[in-house]
Amino acid sequence: MVSSATAPQAPSGIRRIVAASLIGTTIEWYDFFLYGTAAALVFNKLFFPTSDPLTGTLIAFVTYAIGFLARPLGGVVFGHFGDRLGRKKLLVLSLLMMGGATFAMGLLPTHASIGVGAPILLTVLRLVQGFALGGEWGGAVLIVSEHGGDRHRGFWASWPQSGAPGGNLLATGVLALLAAVQSDAAFLAWGWRVPFLLSGVLVVVGLWIRLSVSESPVFLAAQAARAARGASGETRGELPVVQVFRRSWRQVLTAVGARFGENISYYVLTSFLLVYVTAHLGLPKSTALNAVLIGSAVHFVTIPAWGALSDRIGRRPVTLIGSAGMAVWAFAFFALVDSESFLVITAAVTAGLLLHGAMYGPQAAFISELFDTEVRYSGASMGSQLASIVAGALAPIVAVELLKDHGSSLPVSLYLCAAAVVTTLTVAFARETRGRDLARTGEAPAPAPGYDRKDAAGTLSA
Repeated sequence: MVSSATAPQAPSGIRRIVAASLIGTTIEWYDFFLYGTAAALVFNKLFFPTSDPLTGTLIAFVTYAIGFLARPLGGVVFGHFGDRLGRKKLLVLSLLMMGGATFAMGLLPTHASIGVGAPILLTVLRLVQGFALGGEWGGAVLIVSEHGGDRHRGFWASWPQSGAPGGNLLATGVLALLAAVQSDAAFLAWGWRVPFLLSGVLVVVGLWIRLSVSESPVFLAAQAARAARGASGETRGELPVVQVFRRSWRQVLTAVGARFGENISYYVLTSFLLVYVTAHLGLPKSTALNAVLIGSAVHFVTIPAWGALSDRIGRRPVTLIGSAGMAVWAFAFFALVDSESFLVITAAVTAGLLLHGAMYGPQAAFISELFDTEVRYSGASMGSQLASIVAGALAPIVAVELLKDHGSSLPVSLYLCAAAVVTTLTVAFARETRGRDLARTGEAPAPAPGYDRKDAAGTLSA
């Protein structure tokens, strides 16, 4: 019998929760990716001017990476209060912080106006962005995972994941539109500020939607149980993050490994591509922007399909399709991009993002199912954000440095392949989590009614 805490919502209820999470994550990822796109195209000239374009881009990507360094701290803080106060309150706060920092970036003076103060202010705002995003991902996927039932969790929880390509699609689309209708001089003078200032409008819309959703029923049940234990003197005073690393460190490492190849591949296929196409191949920035735009549109609509497939065959098999495929595609990708044909480059990006989606779609449900309710926000946030430091933060920097040192894409392909292999090995040795009742405690997944039970290796029993 399905626990009342995890009884599935009515379709209209779960759709409202999903819509609120999707719109909120799209706005937050729009803010975050806007910086990465601008770092590749604008910030190297306006905030980090040097005689060598690749060096300026490298410095801009260092500040891009700094945002990732703040994400684990955001994960700890938001995870602690999210496990104590609820998912909804922290999601509202993360949206306010992210949107405010992005809007402020659009008002910043450049290096030409105030000198070294400009990149310092930009870096501080980037830290605020990273801190906010560190708490966003865990809360957004958990509030959907904990509202939905066990049987279709992979599908419903994958929709907030679509916020990443949705945000990238929005950021790249706005920049591509401005680049198409403006001269390069006008774009550098003021046009780049428009997408950042637009964030203020988007945040108002996101807040209106997020404030309308209800708190997670699984969290409310756990909160009531904790209050009852407190009244009887049974509650221990450990912080959620301490509990996670004391009792669930293996699950944290599993989450890091599962996200490793996914993180690196995404930033190589999107942010680094902009540098490779413009600085290395000498093609117009519109070529890369439009290729990423089309690829992100396909990515957006196919992520839920991968999530739905994981409800049928398991989280592990779908993830392995993506990670093993990416290990091979790492070499084909740059060979196709080197053709300098827009259609071929677009096909290369789209195919790469399809494989990325196979890793990313099941990820929300998989990581949610690794942890117990009382530490789930902290555990999911820490696992995902630690991966962002060792993988996503460094990916554009490592890729640019490899290109700068070797003048060839082969080292970047090897780097991307190695990252995909790490995820493949991690997931191959992980337990299958599909169908776990999120109201249960303990590591062993409990299949929902209607599922064939899976053994520890994740294979279907007879």
